[in-house]
Amino acid sequence: MSGLLAKELEESSKTIASIDPKQIWDIANALVKVFRSGGKLIVFGNGGSAADAQHLAAEFSGRYLMERAPMNAIALTNLSSITAIGNDYSYDMIFERQVEAHANKNDAVIGISTSGNSKNVLLAIAKAKKLGALTIGFTGTKGKLKDEVDLALTIPSEKTPRIQEGYFAAGHMICGLVEKGVFAQKAVFIDRDDTVAKDVPYCSRPEDLKLFPGVGRSIKRLNDAGYLVILVTNQSGVARGLFTLETLGKIHEKLRTDIAVEGGKIDAIYFCPHHPDEKCACRKPQLGLLHQATQDFDIDIAGSFVIGDSEHDVEMGRRAGCRTFRVNGEQDFNRAVDKILKGTG
Repeated sequence: MSGLLAKELEESSKTIASIDPKQIWDIANALVKVFRSGGKLIVFGNGGSAADAQHLAAEFSGRYLMERAPMNAIALTNLSSITAIGNDYSYDMIFERQVEAHANKNDAVIGISTSGNSKNVLLAIAKAKKLGALTIGFTGTKGKLKDEVDLALTIPSEKTPRIQEGYFAAGHMICGLVEKGVFAQKAVFIDRDDTVAKDVPYCSRPEDLKLFPGVGRSIKRLNDAGYLVILVTNQSGVARGLFTLETLGKIHEKLRTDIAVEGGKIDAIYFCPHHPDEKCACRKPQLGLLHQATQDFDIDIAGSFVIGDSEHDVEMGRRAGCRTFRVNGEQDFNRAVDKILKGTG
């Protein structure tokens, strides 16, 4: 029995791991635009998909992870409406009729069908298109739905249980991305050495840290524009025994003080103290530092930026989904900030 269960768990995890992340990303970004513009989300499906629709709508109208204002989302699962429309017209029209009543061109409509061929779902999607709403389909690899919508979440399976499990996983990811896209703060993640301060190899004394001209003023401009400013830096000198965590803390306290002289503020500092040979999850270009920051501050990573001097900084930013600026002879930190604030990056 345990072997059968292990096989089932393996099959489920493989299906979830094979979901196309771009589909999740595209759907989440589209929903962010809908909610930001004052639109609403309408979700529907039959049977288990009706339960999935209720689940998804509840995450938006209640909350997923963030404490925030509710988002306008409804599931078309009211029993009186379904039975009345089914009795007076046809079961095929139970969603189409409600979509016609509730949807407009500012809204998004999600139809859920594991088969991809549920007639009432397809008719409702067609009606939503006529009304100008954004159409999204949650489905498997078969059926018509994936080809009839503007955006499709296609779970890579033909088995109903696997498809439904995929909805749960991807749906939660979409909820998290939308919450952050609508309500979360945006950040500028900055490197330290040769980005905002002169690189002193394995800097071990606070007095050796020297800011580049104008850095404090540029950081204040980011503060004033509503961006969090977060320092992320590799500091393997700790693991190499060249300085202690206490010394690193004093160096960073001087950094904060020097930036404050020009009115700027660093909101947080995250650093990796490990040796490169340790192959940790936090040393750039790994994403550990960014993941920790986004969890601590509820950051909208897609609306955030990375400024650094190395390819590791750029790679980290790209992998996370941030926009990136590399400091070099043609572009210093202040110029990068100019581009961010002017929206020309």
